[in-house]
Amino acid sequence: MAYELKPNTGNLFHSKVKKHPKAPDYQGEVLVDLSSLEVKGNQVKIRLAGWKKTSDKGTTYLSLSVDTYKRESQEQQAQPEQDEDIPF
Repeated sequence: MAYELKPNTGNLFHSKVKKHPKAPDYQGEVLVDLSSLEVKGNQVKIRLAGWKKTSDKGTTYLSLSVDTYKRESQEQQAQPEQDEDIPF
């Protein structure tokens, strides 16, 4: 069975053959759950984290994770103030 990416994870493998100097050193895929990201206009800022790992076959690669947690300031902006419900 082939390896399947989980949402918001990915892998980058070292390119074995570079056909020209501008070719990437690493290539791979990331599966991004777009519903977990904040969209501003037509742009999405994606934070990545990476871990250097070794496969069962001995290939070194980078394992990636998309950072989807909301910052505290973003959560505060998203929640409307509820001071109107306080009886004084």
